[in-house]
Amino acid sequence: MTSGNTIPGEDQPPVSTSGNTRTGRPRRTLALPDDLADEHRAFAEKLAASTDLGAATRDKYQRNAASFLTWLAEAREADVLDGDPLVDPDARDWAVRDYRRTLKNTRTRSGGRLSAATINNRLAAIDAFFSLRGSGRPDVVREHLARPSAPRALDARTKLRFLRTVTRDASLRDRVICHLAYYAGLRVAEIVALDVADLRLSARKGTVRVRGKGRFGGKDRTVPLHAEVRASLELLLDELGRPASGPLVRNRDGGVLSTRAANTAVSALGAVAGIGPSDDGEAFGPHVLRHTFGTDLVRGGSELAKEPVDLVTVAELMGHADINTTRRYALPTEADKAAALDVLTVDR
Repeated sequence: MTSGNTIPGEDQPPVSTSGNTRTGRPRRTLALPDDLADEHRAFAEKLAASTDLGAATRDKYQRNAASFLTWLAEAREADVLDGDPLVDPDARDWAVRDYRRTLKNTRTRSGGRLSAATINNRLAAIDAFFSLRGSGRPDVVREHLARPSAPRALDARTKLRFLRTVTRDASLRDRVICHLAYYAGLRVAEIVALDVADLRLSARKGTVRVRGKGRFGGKDRTVPLHAEVRASLELLLDELGRPASGPLVRNRDGGVLSTRAANTAVSALGAVAGIGPSDDGEAFGPHVLRHTFGTDLVRGGSELAKEPVDLVTVAELMGHADINTTRRYALPTEADKAAALDVLTVDR
């Protein structure tokens, strides 16, 4: 087997050490043989030419296909394939089912297992791989997804306590991070990627150009800025010396702040405000502030809100490609479900 090929533009895909195909033995990383490397290159070309997927989604599909092909190379070398998956439809189905079982037994770095959504996303990439090469979609059952629930968001009192803590204790940089997450609904990765040149501020209004989600960026959007975040941005720009360009939120060396550092800063402020993990262990961070933004708009959670904002508008503000993602903010929380029971009649 030729072992000198790697995936163009990527490192060799990481391989789990939890077990090799059906044997359970530790795996070793293999470079793709020539034919599978050619298959991956052809898939990347067809994916770009034959679909309207965004760059970030194409990149994810290519990485997931590379992981499958790496597994396929190992299974081929171990002689545990029942036929040639690239030629025989039955062998194709059997191989993808075996790979699905491998994914279900794969451990993450934290020791947990891959989520059902993650496994289904990887299977979707494999569907695309076989479909675009003309082999047809594999007949493989998807993982069962739990019923979606409303994302974690802060209630009115906790939100006010946090915003007061930010005003009192946060540095200007960290205040901007918190305000962009809550008042503009930006993802933490979008916040740290902002350049000063992305801002357009005036006395009464302002906007920020947000780069699309994903490793190579998706669709850009322009988000209007609330008065509170505009005020914080003006103070931060004064502190930075009013540069024309450069990172907006910076580390100590003046470079781009990492998402981990931004998360840590917001989590620390949450701890000061008495906000910690949720009952199921979900950590507090910028993502919860973004969820609170979406929840307040969709459910009319603000004291000044006369009625909920329509889902299409919220989806545009938050950069959701699928309005069903936005719809989650309208779902009842566990507190909503518990409160609903209070209307039942009790005979005492």
